[in-house]
Amino acid sequence: MSTKDRVTYKDAGVDIDAGNRFVQMIKPLVKATSRPEVLTDIGGFGGLFSLNAGKYEKPTLVASTDGVGTKLKIAFLMDKHDTVGIDLVAMCVNDIVVQGAEPLFFLDYLATGKLAPEKAVEIVKGISEGCVQAGCALIGGETAEMPGFYGEGEYDLAGFTVGVVDNARIIDGSTITVGDKVIGIASSGLHSNGYSLARKVFFDTMGLSVDSRLDALEGTLGEELLTPTRIYVKAILNLLRDFQIKGIAHITGGGIVENVPRVLPRHCRAVIQKDSWPKPPIFELLREGGNIDMLEMYRTFNYGIGMALVVPESEVDEVMVRLSGLKEEAYLIGEIAKCPECSEQVELI
Repeated sequence: MSTKDRVTYKDAGVDIDAGNRFVQMIKPLVKATSRPEVLTDIGGFGGLFSLNAGKYEKPTLVASTDGVGTKLKIAFLMDKHDTVGIDLVAMCVNDIVVQGAEPLFFLDYLATGKLAPEKAVEIVKGISEGCVQAGCALIGGETAEMPGFYGEGEYDLAGFTVGVVDNARIIDGSTITVGDKVIGIASSGLHSNGYSLARKVFFDTMGLSVDSRLDALEGTLGEELLTPTRIYVKAILNLLRDFQIKGIAHITGGGIVENVPRVLPRHCRAVIQKDSWPKPPIFELLREGGNIDMLEMYRTFNYGIGMALVVPESEVDEVMVRLSGLKEEAYLIGEIAKCPECSEQVELI
């Protein structure tokens, strides 16, 4: 075979040089998330993190993995990629803080058909920002260039986080009792759930686009739909220092009706007052535009509540004051009642 007939990896669609350039471009973003326990820079075969086990009587590691889902379709339509990384981090770290764990480190997986280093850097900017908000270190990841596997300009994201909690301080809902109260912390919008239904309603049923402007929204529809998922880690860890938080539910896919029961003992049910918090306009636009049944709204979307906390009645007022000081909007949304033989552990009234 002559020299001119030789085939390279780049000819097949994978540009190793672009990948190397991308790694160099993101090093400052990764460094911004570093913690003292991080022992390596990115580029190694694995990220090293030295756990200070002496801080805990019995350290227990808590891990979670998640993605961003079809919210990425909105980023593709708008060609805006600097916030979906926040969503990626949020969906993972919010899941482990509900068990009382402090997120320690994070890894990401970015897969695309053809690597565009500048676009990939925008994605990592969001991941870095999410890690800063959560207080965890971005210690590694993987960028996979897969020609022919994804549509032009499209990509997928997955994230992985590990945190730690002292075994005696794990929050599992086992101490929840009748009479405890449920506090809801406001979401920043749809977060990262229900986007398949949202896209169907807004784009197919209502005939809107990401550039559409609606009276109820401050910006365009696309800007509203790309609002990053709120990261609650620092607020929750602050509360755990001083208050008895008996149970925490991250309100993701399944909404309040399916996520709150995940932390309730069998003998308990949560009675949620539907009118106890304001519903952000985006949800009402969805409900009206798609003629969506109310129960479907509560089990598909977070409907304005991103986290639900179960606390003793005696601590409600102080917890609410603390959350306000932490710049979180919080509402008393329900209470815990008896559930000796009930089939549903959430009652909406």
